[in-house]
Amino acid sequence: MDGQPIPVIIDCDTGVDDALALLFAVRHPGLDLRAVTCVAGNTDVDGVVRNTLTVLEQAGAPDIPVARGAERPLLEPARPAPVHGVDGMGDLGLPAPTRTPVAVDAVTLLRREILASPRPVTLIPTAPLTNIALLLRTHPEVTRNIERIVFMGGAVATGNATPVAEFNVWHDPEAAAILLTAGVPITMYGLDVFRQVVVDSGEVHRLRASGEPGTRLAGELLAHRPAHQGEPPQAEEAGGLGDAGAVCAVADPQGITTRLLPVEVSLAPGPTRGQTVVDRRPGPGESEIHEGGRERALVDVALEVDAGRYAKLYLETVAR
Repeated sequence: MDGQPIPVIIDCDTGVDDALALLFAVRHPGLDLRAVTCVAGNTDVDGVVRNTLTVLEQAGAPDIPVARGAERPLLEPARPAPVHGVDGMGDLGLPAPTRTPVAVDAVTLLRREILASPRPVTLIPTAPLTNIALLLRTHPEVTRNIERIVFMGGAVATGNATPVAEFNVWHDPEAAAILLTAGVPITMYGLDVFRQVVVDSGEVHRLRASGEPGTRLAGELLAHRPAHQGEPPQAEEAGGLGDAGAVCAVADPQGITTRLLPVEVSLAPGPTRGQTVVDRRPGPGESEIHEGGRERALVDVALEVDAGRYAKLYLETVAR
């Protein structure tokens, strides 16, 4: 590293843990957040825009451009995630933003900011990948100035939207399949590591007691994020970082262990739709022997995370 901040763009569906990711990104000195684009996912896209602008204002962020993107997946209807509450932000009663989004759509803003960046950009999608797929299909020239895509999505083992599919990929499987053909290095920060990074209850309580709005908001959000899937959130209990871990992985890539593995998205109707099929076999099996191998994207798949390291990094950053 040359000591210069990494230019990043976050594509999100702000939700609670996307908000945690934004709070970290604007406060980490090693990241230069150039833009935020919004897509339907945890809630409808207009709610996502509202939540994103509110979080940036609460964080005291500079005038980072925010754009409205796709309001539904490429093929499927929109299917919000009820775990994030009616407003997508844990129903915390946050104030409406005073800012408005930029006058261009998300794909236009993505293209503009990527090509204008003096250094290659790292894209961090923490949402369904609809905007990114539309960008890659409409403006493939952007890949020449993309350093890497680190996306929160997919799973090697167990899903959450279905037994095998993670929500962001399941919400728009075709878009995820397009992402994997981007032709740039890709890191998959999936559920296997997503669930492991937890901030303990004492730290959540400390953040909630802060007099600084952004730090306090981080505590409120963590208090509404259960540490373990399937458990109801309880005030001042430990909270999972979720999507914010993917941004930690950009700021501190040594905190995750990855393997370069073939990955494909199951697009067929039925119980496996949206599954990220990660091939961890040491060699070809009978299918390849009899039918020939298929070309599949090679992805740096996060298999392990230093959870304590990322929790400490997150706390140090949002309390700045």
